[in-house]
Amino acid sequence: MNPTKRFNMIGDFNEMQVVDNVTELEIVDLSFIPRFGVKGELAEAWLATQSIAVPDFPNSWCFLSKGGIIARLGTNEFLIEDRTIAPQLIKACKSPPPKVYPVLRQDLAIALIGTKVNELLLQTCNFNFQSLSITENPVILTSMAGVNVTVIPGVLQEQPFYRIWCDCTFGVYLWQTLNAIGSELGGGAIAVKTLL
Repeated sequence: MNPTKRFNMIGDFNEMQVVDNVTELEIVDLSFIPRFGVKGELAEAWLATQSIAVPDFPNSWCFLSKGGIIARLGTNEFLIEDRTIAPQLIKACKSPPPKVYPVLRQDLAIALIGTKVNELLLQTCNFNFQSLSITENPVILTSMAGVNVTVIPGVLQEQPFYRIWCDCTFGVYLWQTLNAIGSELGGGAIAVKTLL
């Protein structure tokens, strides 16, 4: 599948539309989108009982049937982000079966897009994202500006496009740091309403 087309599906993700004209670097707060985490030896089997297909390999992701995403963060840990499915899974996992453990997900969730995203990443992260094949749907667990992050790289509107999650306790610091560097690169934060 063409990676540009694949991420164009994000335009339908949780009823969001992406602006037509992307500047050199835009940073968007997507923390409002509901997330659900689960881990444990039987987490994959439990997700199957909830009609959730999971990625085949650790550190990879795929779209859910209705447009959200599921990331496999390891052999037995999963992150689901979707306006409808995540809240349903939170309710379904209030009394989990043995060896299934819900994970509280109160992340800062952001998106980076634009021609200068890679310059920002070079200044804040020691991982070489240019070495990745995005057609393999990789999930990268690394650090950015000293903060542990989960990253899904891709392409949107023929521009580098990255989804990033971090623990909310470091959210303000990471947001301010990325915005400061983004401003130096000629970009910065845009309002969520530009995506709706």
